[in-house]
Amino acid sequence: MSGATDRLEGVSRSVRIASINVNGIRAAVRNGMIEWLDGAGVDVMALQEVRATEEQLRDALPGWELVNDEALAKGRAGVAIATRMPAVQVRRVLGPEPLDSAGRWIEADIDVDGERLTVVSAYVHTGEADTPRQDAKWAFLDAMERRMPQLRAESPLSVIMGDLNVGHRELDIRNWKGNVKKAGFLPRERAYFDRFLGPAGEPVVGVDGSTGMGLGWTDVGRTFHGEVDGPYTWWSSRGKAFDNDTGWRIDYHLSTPELAERVSDYRVVRAPSWDTRWSDHAPVVVDYTIGR
Repeated sequence: MSGATDRLEGVSRSVRIASINVNGIRAAVRNGMIEWLDGAGVDVMALQEVRATEEQLRDALPGWELVNDEALAKGRAGVAIATRMPAVQVRRVLGPEPLDSAGRWIEADIDVDGERLTVVSAYVHTGEADTPRQDAKWAFLDAMERRMPQLRAESPLSVIMGDLNVGHRELDIRNWKGNVKKAGFLPRERAYFDRFLGPAGEPVVGVDGSTGMGLGWTDVGRTFHGEVDGPYTWWSSRGKAFDNDTGWRIDYHLSTPELAERVSDYRVVRAPSWDTRWSDHAPVVVDYTIGR
């Protein structure tokens, strides 16, 4: 573990959890991911766009306990959870068939000094407005909305991490005005997050005018940083988006309120320059106090 603090009821630990869209684990390792990990003090990683078999993943990350879910199409998507302690239980099914969730959702329960921590690595479809690709995204978001209350009831200390491919608010996209009709910032997509994060059990009116029930989860990044632009987690390869910080905040830690109370630090690890990046997404790293 990365650190420890004493509490009156026993011993608790600071568990450092990172969500990383690696944009291909083998390429990320070749380009410097291991060197970053050597100094990052990370205990748990939720990985997306792994694009590798289990054998290739284990070769890329020696010394880590690994669970993964591969996409049906070779070289596409893929999610994994890497930990310094073994997972007690793993689930790879988000919803009923024919939901397209292969390589996009994995849950792992981890015992941290007597407390159950549940971590999810999720990779939501990119989508494309008014096409079948967007239909797959709607179905996935629907399944998330059904699963989240169940997950909180089963495991109050839960966090859903990953590239969720939706900028929830105008603060989350630098050029939001130019993207209101594009996948990733469609009002209907954003309304899911209004419900995910709205007060539990209370009616929530989404940005698209729809009404649904709030689920009560917490956007750790927005809660920690407040009403500021970003901090962004992904930048297009077009033009000088990275250099100008014209980015999107689409990588999240969505936690139960019980776990949100345990947050001690949150940061987006933006590379110092374009040529030093090992993925087109930045790691999102959060420290949680866990353990009895």
